[in-house]
Amino acid sequence: MQVRVAGVALDASGQHVLLLKPIDEMPGDGYVLPIWIGQLEATSILVAVENAPVPRPLSHDLMRTILETLDAELVRVEVTRIEEGTFYAELTISTALGARVIDARPSDAVALAARVGSSIFVAEAVMSEAGVPDVLTDADTADSLDEFKRFLDDVEPEDFDG
Repeated sequence: MQVRVAGVALDASGQHVLLLKPIDEMPGDGYVLPIWIGQLEATSILVAVENAPVPRPLSHDLMRTILETLDAELVRVEVTRIEEGTFYAELTISTALGARVIDARPSDAVALAARVGSSIFVAEAVMSEAGVPDVLTDADTADSLDEFKRFLDDVEPEDFDG
């Protein structure tokens, strides 16, 4: 099923959670797929979703540039399976040599898809196994957005040094 980034939130322990939601469902209805991700990946996804400027390109910006330079196109990303609590994803890339499928972490796949405007999918079996009822409120979403805006105000270029 095709999904969209519904947001990036913090769980009760302060861990970042990527929320993927079917594109045909309204906020608060249906299901959302939570995928726990690292802070850097969360930042990269939010930067892309919000079209926020960064002082230097992030890794996913580099990936986008590599695709463009090689005249390749990210056709789609898909969260394909979950094994022992670990999510797996694939990038489908169109190249001069034909379509190529590449294994990826879901956070990297989504961060890249958000930058290039590619479709994001989740396998039905994954959503059935790991999806949870969407109970987010508009206040939760506004709080997450406010937190991200505060982060952007305080971020320094050194924060992205790897």
